[in-house]
Amino acid sequence: MIAGLGHVAFRTADLERSLGFYCGQLGLTEAFRMHNDDGKLWIVYLRISDSDFIELFPIDEGDQAAPPQGVGYAHTCLRVDDLEATVREMEARGHEPSDTIRKGRSGCVQYWVTDPDGNRIELMQVLPDSLQATS
Repeated sequence: MIAGLGHVAFRTADLERSLGFYCGQLGLTEAFRMHNDDGKLWIVYLRISDSDFIELFPIDEGDQAAPPQGVGYAHTCLRVDDLEATVREMEARGHEPSDTIRKGRSGCVQYWVTDPDGNRIELMQVLPDSLQATS
């Protein structure tokens, strides 16, 4: 049975810029790095919770990244306890406001950001009367 989301993986054109966004602005922490047999960096794991991670795969020049539109990846949703406090904390870390907090159709509140490679990320606070909480 599925117990939860293990990780979401992104290919990144600029690892340092992505780390600045995910760690610097979103406040995630680097958990560990993995290297290929030749010693080259392969994956950087960022900790969301004890069992949830984001994987960042640095790509070399000439590698082809996935297209930003079309079939496949649409966005990642990160659940937060207090969305207003999260956005204030991100702004204190240098995040330029990119959206407004609003209530979605399911009854949760959400705020959207985009990482340096254009990947869309939804920050969502589940409210007690939302479809997620009452289902």
